[in-house]
Amino acid sequence: MASTDLLELSATELSRRIAARSVSCHALMQAALARIEALNPRFNAIVSLREPQQLLAEAGERDAELARGVRRGWMHGFPLAVKDLSHAAGLPTSMGSPLSPRSAARADSLHVARMRAAGAIVIGKTNTPEFGLGSHTYNTVFGTTLNAYQPALSAGGSSGGAAVALALGMLPVADGSDMGGSLRNPAAFNNVIGFRPSRGRVPGAPEDELFLQQLGTEGPMARTVEDAARLLAVQAGFDPRLPLSSTDALPTPDAMQLDSDPKGLRIGWLGSLWPDLPLAPGVRELCERALQTFRDLGCDVDAHQLEVPREQNWTAWLRLRQLLVGGKLGAAHADPALREKLKPEARWEIEQSHRLDAAALYQASIYRSNVYRAFLRAFERFDFVVAPTAQVFPFDATLSWPASVGGVESDTYHRWMEIVTPFTLAGLPTLNVRAGFSGSGLPMGLQIAGPIHGDLAVLRLGHAYDLACGWGAVRPPVLAEGG
Repeated sequence: MASTDLLELSATELSRRIAARSVSCHALMQAALARIEALNPRFNAIVSLREPQQLLAEAGERDAELARGVRRGWMHGFPLAVKDLSHAAGLPTSMGSPLSPRSAARADSLHVARMRAAGAIVIGKTNTPEFGLGSHTYNTVFGTTLNAYQPALSAGGSSGGAAVALALGMLPVADGSDMGGSLRNPAAFNNVIGFRPSRGRVPGAPEDELFLQQLGTEGPMARTVEDAARLLAVQAGFDPRLPLSSTDALPTPDAMQLDSDPKGLRIGWLGSLWPDLPLAPGVRELCERALQTFRDLGCDVDAHQLEVPREQNWTAWLRLRQLLVGGKLGAAHADPALREKLKPEARWEIEQSHRLDAAALYQASIYRSNVYRAFLRAFERFDFVVAPTAQVFPFDATLSWPASVGGVESDTYHRWMEIVTPFTLAGLPTLNVRAGFSGSGLPMGLQIAGPIHGDLAVLRLGHAYDLACGWGAVRPPVLAEGG
């Protein structure tokens, strides 16, 4: 099989062929490295790439293991680049910041250790904004990651490097993380799949705050929903060091089955969530056309509005995010020499956190609870809810963020990401699927969300939708043209 054909296979099919020894780990690594060499200088998705000969030698070792009857797991021999907010032993964790030490991490983050145990070979990192702040992947350490479909535009973020690497066939699957849509937005911008799992499904780092309800979570990205589900099964699982992690077990990756009949499922179309939440021209219309795929599958689709004031949602989001960012980066901000090296958005978050008091944080928790209750009421009527993944199409990569959305000025660097925030606050399983392309060829996505811990149900619906919509067959121009 030609190397280019090898990179067209789904991760699910690759895993099967590697297990059957009809595809070698060495051949897969060779093909991935060739694709990275050809395209990464232009798109800047993968950073801190390890020495190719060492990676090929490790892939050969994986083949030797298979010859002895040893298969480590579903990811045996997969090249994996870890998002540069997480630790991968032997590689630096830059977090896109000049403040981060350049020394190699001593140990893997928990989800990375699980992927490595399942057979993945860590080849490097994927690019991210500084400290993951903002849904546009650029930093002063590695530069800007460019959109896989239109490389003058933003790749989204903060898992922008992961999304572009997937879209361009550099990786079979990828890990990402999501606080403000970072698994969803870049997936939408690059026509791939991103899944934010239920809160606690994929445990965080044992050194993090153990009992504070955080907003972020790790999760899977892939080119198919089936691949994302299998990667989730690798990443997920209770860990006693993380007391809020979920004890609800998933099927093993090889046993994962997503085929289902969605006929009769009730879908609530949330549109822009609130009547005054702005969308860029064409976003709503494109997403509403995509709803026809659900109807074609036999689903009942009706409009619904999220029954919580928009201002309560935004206030909860701002205060709780400021609490977390200010707590993590406050020490750097306190040192004048280090403060000057922080991106302005990070300084803004920290300075806003200084204004918070206990009463403000308590009220934010109440508002967050109100957001969750609004979804509970929605799920009394619907099995799932759907909304656009982003408020804007991919924008000029030289911008820091969109100055306005639909003619409404952005008052913060992340106001244009507001549409993802209630799903984050509620901790719901939320899947980005492909909605199609604008008239100028810009990708967009849909968020499918279900009740808490209903991860598999969301993935099953998303799997049926993705097979039916056909948008996964639209490849980036650089690949379609053989470039």
